[in-house]
Amino acid sequence: MATFLYRIGRGAFRRRWLTLFLWLIVLGVTGAAAASSSGGGDSNVTLPGIEAQKVNDLLGEKFPAANADGASARVVVRAPEGQKLADSNRRSEIALLVKDLKESSPRVASVADPFQAKSISADGATGYATVTYSAKPADLTDSDHKRFDRALDDIRETGLIVEASGSALAPEAHASAAEAIGFLIAVVILVITFGSLVAAGMPLLSALLGVGITMGAITALTAALDLNSSTSALATMLGLAVGIDYALFIVSRYRAERAAGHGARDAAARANGTAGSAVVFAGLTVVIALVGLAVVNLPVLTAMGMAAAGAVVVAVLLAVTLVPALLAFAPERVLGRTGRKQGTGGQDTAKTPVAERWAHFVLRRPWKVLVVAALGLAVIALPAAKLQLGLPDDSSKPTTTTERKAYDMLAESFGPGFSGPLTLVVTDDGKAATQKAVGALTGAVKELKDVAVVSPAAYNAGGDTAMITVVPKSAPASEATEDLVHDIRAKAEATSAATGAAAMVGGLTAMNIDVAAKFADAVAPYLALIVGLAILVLILVFRSILVPLKAALGFLLSVLASLGALVAVFQWGWFKDVLGLETTGPIMSLMPILMVGIVFGLAMDYQVFLVTRIREAYVHGAGPRQAIIDGFRHSGKVVIAAALIMTGVFAGFIGGDDAMIKAMGFGLSAAVVFDAFVVRMTIVPAALALLGDRAWSLPSWLDRRLPHVDIEGEKVGATGPAPSSAAPGDGEPEFTGAP
Repeated sequence: MATFLYRIGRGAFRRRWLTLFLWLIVLGVTGAAAASSSGGGDSNVTLPGIEAQKVNDLLGEKFPAANADGASARVVVRAPEGQKLADSNRRSEIALLVKDLKESSPRVASVADPFQAKSISADGATGYATVTYSAKPADLTDSDHKRFDRALDDIRETGLIVEASGSALAPEAHASAAEAIGFLIAVVILVITFGSLVAAGMPLLSALLGVGITMGAITALTAALDLNSSTSALATMLGLAVGIDYALFIVSRYRAERAAGHGARDAAARANGTAGSAVVFAGLTVVIALVGLAVVNLPVLTAMGMAAAGAVVVAVLLAVTLVPALLAFAPERVLGRTGRKQGTGGQDTAKTPVAERWAHFVLRRPWKVLVVAALGLAVIALPAAKLQLGLPDDSSKPTTTTERKAYDMLAESFGPGFSGPLTLVVTDDGKAATQKAVGALTGAVKELKDVAVVSPAAYNAGGDTAMITVVPKSAPASEATEDLVHDIRAKAEATSAATGAAAMVGGLTAMNIDVAAKFADAVAPYLALIVGLAILVLILVFRSILVPLKAALGFLLSVLASLGALVAVFQWGWFKDVLGLETTGPIMSLMPILMVGIVFGLAMDYQVFLVTRIREAYVHGAGPRQAIIDGFRHSGKVVIAAALIMTGVFAGFIGGDDAMIKAMGFGLSAAVVFDAFVVRMTIVPAALALLGDRAWSLPSWLDRRLPHVDIEGEKVGATGPAPSSAAPGDGEPEFTGAP
């Protein structure tokens, strides 16, 4: 591996213009494909095999006019204080609104007039009109959204309070402020780390190019693959973070090789062979974790994982090809002013690095440090035991959005459970059998204490299938509503056993509950899969059994601590005002398993980057403790910088409006802090010091069977040119950046 990457790095350095040109062509192709793409992402979550999804599929078959997959909107209208919607002037204004909504798009299938549908509150002040479309949400055009919004604005001019919610509303524009904040943080850290704008600019340029290519590909495939609206944000978040970090490690290793006396081209090749090998294996662990999301069998999560994995693959390819080429454009300026004067690559040999001093501190008292760090993470992880899962609804949106205002108006006028109705479906081969089952089930459901309203059954044209709407008394995301769904399903099973008719519970609220349960059940097998595969990869990399096991245990500590922090802030509301969090509630169902995958990959990044350098020193003759010191001396500063960059990139997303992205940004930034600074920089050296030589032992029978990947670059060191301060260009003229 190291020899192969050495050759790639040397070739990219020599043919820098060709390498850059080829990557720009890739960017242009993906950009052109994105520009020619049409359609946006879909925010709906479906899960094949669960009961709520079966209800949706059955409704689509038996009630085709309902078009369960079609877009819909609920327009909520409230009269000014002291007035009623039934007042003559207000009634005519609502009739005009209904007319405008019908004409807002040729894709509008129907608009239910509040008076005809009897959707007026008991006090007569609030009502709603339901708009259904014949097209899916992703198929609605900008014109459809604009004309819909114009209809609402026109009626607002009459003095009526009008708000709307539903899948037919225009998707929120994806703000770039979060990415910009994270990017600026990365710039500052890189400049401080390298002391050179040129050196800082190379990782940034590589990451931006990678994100551009990934976003172009995702945009081009969004309509064809019906990608979720959060897919691009996740891929951007991860692609930017790993793209900067991977390039950072290669640039840093280049400076170290130059400090050792190697010429520019050979230093770039050596950096690619050593740090590049670590980048490849670190990226591989991230890809394993993200691709492993497919085991949940949730199409939207699989797509998000694949897109994010694609972003990581692009980042790895750019790091091992484009970065050596960029080094060829400014082989001396990348060293910084101090490095060019001293010939040390910018390293200050007179002052002991902070990371090395920290390693000495840990090695003086490894037991105490290990116990304190592990117990600290365990305490932070305690709230994770109270983790509640759910999918966000309009109640979790910012109070300034029309969806949240519509939700609040409906909850005030019709009850908190009105926005989360349950759909009961009863079906049988015969009409009489269906009617008998409907009667029995309706009576049983009405007796449940949390039921507010049970609507009369609506039958399909054949009369063999009935649809019943049940409105809970409690809010959609509450535990009481979840208990009610389970109680109704128990009644449905009893009815099915007694009558032979099939009875199921669906609707968006039931779908959210089923998805949360599916995710909870999938966490354990998913963890077993990715941890098992990654341990095998790390055994191959480190030629050790204990080091990979320790890495996996450290990951579990950091991910549990990050989940605990997530629960404390986003579920319990601790420090929510500091983060600008308006509402608290259950954690998004996707969050734990998505965080497990991403955090595991990132944790292995730091494990590979830091421990590879420690093992490199060990295999070259250093003792176990001295190897730790050497590893921290050479890689500690860069690992700290990489962790701070990732923390900054992820933390930048906390300022966004989307609840899922906000929570993801917080959870990932917390996880990076816990894993990089507590686990990798503290627990790992303490554990390695206590294990001594045993940490690097491998059974002889296994050692003979495992291929040698040479991640430490031993073959490169044996075959590459010897260091020579007099031959910076390996016997050839040094590149100065001119073509």
